[in-house]
Amino acid sequence: MPKLRIEALPDDKPVKVTTELPASVHRDLVAYAEAMARESGQRIDPAKLIAPMLARFMATDRGFAKARRAGHIPRAGGGEG
Repeated sequence: MPKLRIEALPDDKPVKVTTELPASVHRDLVAYAEAMARESGQRIDPAKLIAPMLARFMATDRGFAKARRAGHIPRAGGGEG
């Protein structure tokens, strides 16, 4: 069979994750959401902040980026580096 130009499509469906947060982290998350609400005028569910915060953290972590470039960590979308 010939090699297709398009490889596997990335799985971009949201994935539900259940976790426990330390009370202090939850309080800070609520405080962050309140600060954003004061700034934007819109109420924000603190839980909705977790994904963008994690994404931002990983995007700016130099050690993680270096390991990914070296091929030690698979890229998003299921393919190897």
